[in-house]
Amino acid sequence: MLKILAIGNSFSQDATACLEELAGKGGIETEAVNLYIGGCSLATHWHNAQNDLAAYEYQRKGIGVGRKVSIREALREKSWDVVTLQQFSGDSGLWKTYQPYLGELSGYVRKYAPGARQMFHETWAYEIGSANPAFEKYGKNQQVMYRMLRAACRRAAAAVDAGFIPCGDAIQALRALPQFDSRHGGLSLCRDGSHLDLNYGRFAAAAVWYETVLKGNILENPFAPGGGFSADENLLGLIRRTVHEVCGRPVPPGA
Repeated sequence: MLKILAIGNSFSQDATACLEELAGKGGIETEAVNLYIGGCSLATHWHNAQNDLAAYEYQRKGIGVGRKVSIREALREKSWDVVTLQQFSGDSGLWKTYQPYLGELSGYVRKYAPGARQMFHETWAYEIGSANPAFEKYGKNQQVMYRMLRAACRRAAAAVDAGFIPCGDAIQALRALPQFDSRHGGLSLCRDGSHLDLNYGRFAAAAVWYETVLKGNILENPFAPGGGFSADENLLGLIRRTVHEVCGRPVPPGA
């Protein structure tokens, strides 16, 4: 079993909510735990780690399991294969908000989970017209936010020698397609201007994690969002192909 621990917030909740089920459909047994505090920044993560605060909701499949834990407790609980780090979405494009907290937190993870591979989760830009107050930091411009977070997140991954999970790139690539261009009648991949749609949006993010963290091939994975939702297989196929390309793998002709 591949064990993943996300030190994150609601954006890692979105990305991991269906990951275990998706991975299982691809034959990869996976446990994905999210340490959740809504809107949590790297600065707050580091403060919580320094003070060993049991401030995190322990989540599986996007749902709390009735436990509050500290980062140290979670790191020592299992032999994690992967630990992911990320910035608060509203600060994701502002490099000055990353250090020294990112470096300190990465060192803390190495201390308590020395065998884990670290990866950095790139968040996504807000939807056009989002009412999220943090959008004002980017002039309420989705393209500006995306360019800034893309540069900062890559710099962050390089700074701590971590792998990279390009969720923001995948979401933006999908938005460039007519089917997901909300400005011109396409579906929005967000449910509230910032968090991902519970079906196609979360599927896209989980697909990125499947390709980059689990090293699976999403083109060969038959998973579809459920829970009473009837997914359009054409849209799922479009998401699979786009994610596969964003993760640096060519799509075979006819796929």
